[in-house]
Amino acid sequence: MSFFSKQFIDVIQWTESGDGTLAYRYPMEDMEIQNGGKLTVRDSQMAVFVNEGRIADVFGPGLYTLSTNTLPILTYLMNWDKAFKSPFKSDVYYFSSRLQIDRKWGTATPITIRDKEFGAVRIRAYGIYSYRISDPRAFYEKISGTRAVYTVNDLDGQLRNTIVGRMTNAFASSTLDFLDMAANQSRMAELLRTELGPVFSALGLTLDTFVVENVSLPDELQKMLDQRISMNMLGDMGRYTQFQAAQSLPIAAANEGGVAGMGVGLGAGLAMGQQMANAMSAATQAPAGGSAAAAKPAGDTKFCTNCGHSIARAAKFCPECGGAQQ
Repeated sequence: MSFFSKQFIDVIQWTESGDGTLAYRYPMEDMEIQNGGKLTVRDSQMAVFVNEGRIADVFGPGLYTLSTNTLPILTYLMNWDKAFKSPFKSDVYYFSSRLQIDRKWGTATPITIRDKEFGAVRIRAYGIYSYRISDPRAFYEKISGTRAVYTVNDLDGQLRNTIVGRMTNAFASSTLDFLDMAANQSRMAELLRTELGPVFSALGLTLDTFVVENVSLPDELQKMLDQRISMNMLGDMGRYTQFQAAQSLPIAAANEGGVAGMGVGLGAGLAMGQQMANAMSAATQAPAGGSAAAAKPAGDTKFCTNCGHSIARAAKFCPECGGAQQ
């Protein structure tokens, strides 16, 4: 009576109920597979038969009739002969072989690398990657085991930390400076994908794509880099100061609370701007010894009232813009 009370499985199949499932154990409790039953493995799947704790066979996509002819390894393990007709007991695991896309990776804390231009710097990086199960035998033995369900979320932490751990070696072996990394992110991504390929393969996975979305400095270092870029964009500080002084004079003259309102007048404003410019010019052009005698006297020049360019005091027209002088 116990034999007839058992339930026999005629069809074994699995359709994913949602995204994120890597491995699924077909429910076999108190059930046995009918000899001659059907096994359906879809295009995005692979199936593994496990008998008495050992992998008996791996099935790719297709429709299979389960018998001693289609399970030669299992038949050998169970010492079955060709005349075997009874149902048999085994565990069936399905593995999703489709791409697991849009998996995130990123550095939780900045990593330190050696840069040819800046020396030792700390950088941050993040991006996405995709992978798939290519060797269900290795994945079963090393990762999923006998769990009923194994998901991408169960594996994300391990893969993400492995990626960050390998980044230091990849960046150290790269000949790119930090300022060139932004323009060569695809090259860095390919370097990292090559570095990580064997690690994924050992787990039964294939790393399909790897993308570096951003490489940046921590906030405090980024501010210093921005200041350096600003100084390079300004160029000649003396000419910049002269231009700023000339631009501010019309505003000060028209403002009652400005230079004109204090009784100094536009002429005093020009003189003050000239002194500021000459002081900046002396600071930037003076010899290394610091002698002030080499500085050019301020009495023989003035500013153009139109463009602010420094001209000879006796000049009637500005050689820069052609404006008439008072």
